Amino acid sequence: MIASITGRLRRKGTDYLVVDVSGVGYQVQVPLSTYCSIPGDGDEVSLHIHTHLREDSLSLFGFLTQAEKDLFLLLMGVSGIGPKLALAVLSSLSVENIVCAIQASDDSRLCSIPGIGKKTAARMVLELRDKMKQFAVSEEALAQPGTESLRNDREDALSALVNLGYKKPFAEEALKTVARTRTGLTVQGLIREALGVLMKR
Repeated sequence: MIASITGRLRRKGTDYLVVDVSGVGYQVQVPLSTYCSIPGDGDEVSLHIHTHLREDSLSLFGFLTQAEKDLFLLLMGVSGIGPKLALAVLSSLSVENIVCAIQASDDSRLCSIPGIGKKTAARMVLELRDKMKQFAVSEEALAQPGTESLRNDREDALSALVNLGYKKPFAEEALKTVARTRTGLTVQGLIREALGVLMKR
């Protein structure tokens, strides 16, 4: 079982990376939190890996931090949450915000994650609340983001969308569309929602 990978980054997609390790390219699915934090093509990258084995496939899921991987594994232990949905959770909220939402039984915040309904949110709180103590959470994560923080998040999301190849005016318009319908999203959540808007064009 592959537990970690260190190699040269050869390709970046919105939800995957190709990492070259001694001439072998490994395709690794990653959350947006990892995608936004890794270096550019050709640079060395090191990822914590979860190897997901099924009868008909073998998939690699990669994370920049051990905390992301640990939370991913806990999420997959919840009834109704598989690896794809666990990855979507980590792409929508930071580890700290997920931990805070579960500890506070904030179902509405959890339901803002694509694919998470009321029943699944309730199960997450019931099954994971006591397990959240292992994650260190800062005081800042407990507070709602202010105007300056939201502005910085939008600028970071815009930069990421432009780096993905989208023209700045289209990216800006997509982010405005997201802002009119969704609030409280992290940078990763903004990028994911904006990509959904852009792909419909």
